[in-house]
Amino acid sequence: MKKYAFIFPGQGAQKAGMGKDLYENSKAAKKVFDTADNVLGYSISELCFNGSDEDLMKTINSQPCILTVSIAAYEALKEICDVRPSAAAGHSLGEYAALYISGVVDLKTVMLLIAKRAELMNNAALKSSGAMAAVLGLDNETVIKLTNDMKDVYVANFNSPGQVVITGNKDEITKNTEKFKEAGAKKVIPLAVSGAFHSPLMKSAGCEFVDFIKNFQFSNSNICVYTNVDASATTDAEEFSAKLPKQIYSSVLWTQTIQNIQNSGITEFIEIGPGKVLAGLNKKISSEIKTYNVFDYESLNLVVNELNNSKEKELV
Repeated sequence: MKKYAFIFPGQGAQKAGMGKDLYENSKAAKKVFDTADNVLGYSISELCFNGSDEDLMKTINSQPCILTVSIAAYEALKEICDVRPSAAAGHSLGEYAALYISGVVDLKTVMLLIAKRAELMNNAALKSSGAMAAVLGLDNETVIKLTNDMKDVYVANFNSPGQVVITGNKDEITKNTEKFKEAGAKKVIPLAVSGAFHSPLMKSAGCEFVDFIKNFQFSNSNICVYTNVDASATTDAEEFSAKLPKQIYSSVLWTQTIQNIQNSGITEFIEIGPGKVLAGLNKKISSEIKTYNVFDYESLNLVVNELNNSKEKELV
């Protein structure tokens, strides 16, 4: 029997109109959107379906919107297909979707958590002049060594071999860009974000989140969730509640996460949520990985057909 890991995208995956066809064609997806609207007290649906690119890029909007679409796509998949994950992970905010599907938190809780996370990260970004940039073509060790010698520049994401995102003070990143190129980087691409996410400049947001998260009950997960801060398989409720605040100001160990899932014996992944970013990263991490994508109603049906055909072949 094949095993699948379900993975969920992070900020940057948003797209105007996302989730609308899922809402219109899946009762399960519609229920997710309706619940999100009711819990948060404003229309996530309206933002996803009719919000501008500019609106959706704002941290305060993008995080709850991406999470809602990801969970809606998951519920739509579950509605028509009996495929179940053996492991889960999510890139940054995507980790919240992974916690939802593994039974750690319910839908209301996860929406309240992500809304507060987005608010705190947005507030922290406004207090500092932060930026992020993707460094292409350098190995992890070289990027780490370079940032260690820089003031207020850190590693945000280990996305794939040869793609590391740096974060920190905007002026310092601009000033040090040439050092990465001199060390062999093919490109250093500034990212369209409003702050230095996954850096010590977000520490205030993480500390405030510690107090907020105490108001919620977490459960042990029913599958292994590989967490961003250490790329390790986690099932314990207390560990999740301890790691989530740290995740806000710590590096996202995505390459290591995918490698650890693969080392556990899983080579088939289903990316659920807007875009195909994680599928692209998976290709760079390992040629032995196969990734399906569920991001709208059409892709949902294509994936279900592929999975059903794969299951039939297993039975022959």
